[in-house]
Amino acid sequence: MKKILGIIGCSFLFVQISFAQISWKEVSTDFGVNPSSCTVYESVGKLADSAFRAFYVKINKDAIGLYMDADSTLYRRLTPTQYFEKLDHPTIVVNASFFEFKRNTNVNVIVQNGKLVGHNIQGIPAKGKDTLTFYHALNSAIGRKPNGGFEIMYTYTDSSLSSAWYQPMPLTPYRDSSEKMFLKDSQLQNLQPWNVQWAIGGGPVLLKNSEIYITNNEERKFAGKAILDRHPRTAMGYTKNGDLIIMAIQGRMAGIAIGATLNETASLLKEIGCEAALNLDGGGSSCLLVNGKQTIIPSDATGQRPVPAVFYARIKN
Repeated sequence: MKKILGIIGCSFLFVQISFAQISWKEVSTDFGVNPSSCTVYESVGKLADSAFRAFYVKINKDAIGLYMDADSTLYRRLTPTQYFEKLDHPTIVVNASFFEFKRNTNVNVIVQNGKLVGHNIQGIPAKGKDTLTFYHALNSAIGRKPNGGFEIMYTYTDSSLSSAWYQPMPLTPYRDSSEKMFLKDSQLQNLQPWNVQWAIGGGPVLLKNSEIYITNNEERKFAGKAILDRHPRTAMGYTKNGDLIIMAIQGRMAGIAIGATLNETASLLKEIGCEAALNLDGGGSSCLLVNGKQTIIPSDATGQRPVPAVFYARIKN
């Protein structure tokens, strides 16, 4: 999905949406996974009286042989199926961060096997009479801690640093004449190094403490009414007991799959038991593979969109 930078009205959005028309059917056996380690669910029903299709996987934190990581390329992009082949057929492959097409690079933090390999955009050009200034914000990311637990943090990266830095609360965006952010900036004094095994960035945050908590203003992801548009979505979160949830929502297909707004995505994640969650790249990038088999159908006319980074999980069946 093309990232639209800007802000909308209120700071945090707390929206509860009823999904009485949507239920979930377990389809793990259709994808050849062992339900004791990983379960796959497909949506059944409609969203706001419109056609709806989505899948989510729940990865058991105690799954036998569980290995998870990010994988990223340098100045090139691969389809999720190409990553599946490159990584020797992991159980789960899903698209990850936002990216730019010109250099085929991530624009969000990526930590791969403990190493920082992808960076956030530091400066968002202002418009109109403020064209010579830049807005600065912290991008959210989900990572796995050394003890095996997950956390979602607001992150800062710089090519001169060996690790990402983070804080648990969003930053109020600030503006100055520099395209870069600096750790010495007064607004960044609460940051500290982030020690994670892997991390993938996106945004905005959708859930916190099991409640809808959308920090679009603070992360400056979607402008104006774009937050209310329905599109294909990819999102990731975790439950209170530490299971990982990955959701992919099909969209932009009239009569087949309408997609979802960020608010609706947050509500879906809350209803299936996520404690915390964030949005990842969506639109034509949304693609979730289970044992190499597509769940949703990507919205691009050519099929799977090549991306510079994915998350993957390997589970012993």
